[in-house]
Formats: sequence, structure tokens, C-alpha cells
Amino acid sequence: MTTIYVDADACPVKDEVYRVAERYGLAVFVVSNSWIRVPRVSWITLTVVEAGADAADDWIAERAVVGDVVITADIPLAERSLKAGAQALHPNGKAFTAQNIGSALASRSIGEHLRSMGEITRGPAPFTAADRSRFLQALDAAVGRARRA
Repeated sequence: MTTIYVDADACPVKDEVYRVAERYGLAVFVVSNSWIRVPRVSWITLTVVEAGADAADDWIAERAVVGDVVITADIPLAERSLKAGAQALHPNGKAFTAQNIGSALASRSIGEHLRSMGEITRGPAPFTAADRSRFLQALDAAVGRARRA
């Protein structure tokens, strides 16, 4: 059975995940470092993990398997999810894949290095309605692939 895991801290597409999961009858785990409001339905579970840099990521990575979908903007978590056989989607609708995860990790590393040297780098682009639409399409496609896995 396909499960959707949401790295929920600062995730802008939780409502979209709930809609798609309800349509397909999927379980959703919303994982956060603090309490957040989620709909009170049996198929959504809020999991609050201890505070820590990677506590939510670790919780998700320990459970995601083939046939699951992980929603995250965290590139290292996406890589761990892919290695476990799960699919990983960025909230802007971009799918992390075996073909693009290496360059995503490299870009992240370069940005961290530049920031550590005092360079001012651009943050993420503002989240748009087009991103939301692209995410819905990508999640629907990912769920279809996961259900066939």
C-alpha cells in the first residue's frame, strides 16, 4: 500500500497532499518538529519528532520504501528516499530522480560552501500558483507510478 510522507516543517503543499491522498485512499504521515494542525481523519497521522536538525528526515528515511512517496524540499532526505526505492517530490512539483539527485546535492554543497565564505546567495524562488499546479500534477503521476510498483 502506498504511503505519502510529508516533511512538514515549512511545506506549502500539505492541503494538496491531503486532497490527492483522499482521492486515492492513501495513508499520509505528516512529520514535523513541532505540533501543527492537520485534518482529523483516520488516514492522516501527525508525527511530532524531537527537536533536532535531521530528526524528521531520519524518521521518514527509516520508513519510506518502494511504492511510497516522500514530499520534501530537503535534498539529502530526497536522496535517502530514492535509495530506499521511494519516490521523492519537491513541493514545487520537481521530481527528484536517480538522474538529477547528484547535481542537486552538488548545487546544495556549492551554495553551503559559498555561504560559509560569507557570500550572499539567493534563497529559494517565491512559491507560485504555477508551482502548486505543477506539484498536484507531479503528485498524481507519482501516486500512479507508486501504485503500479
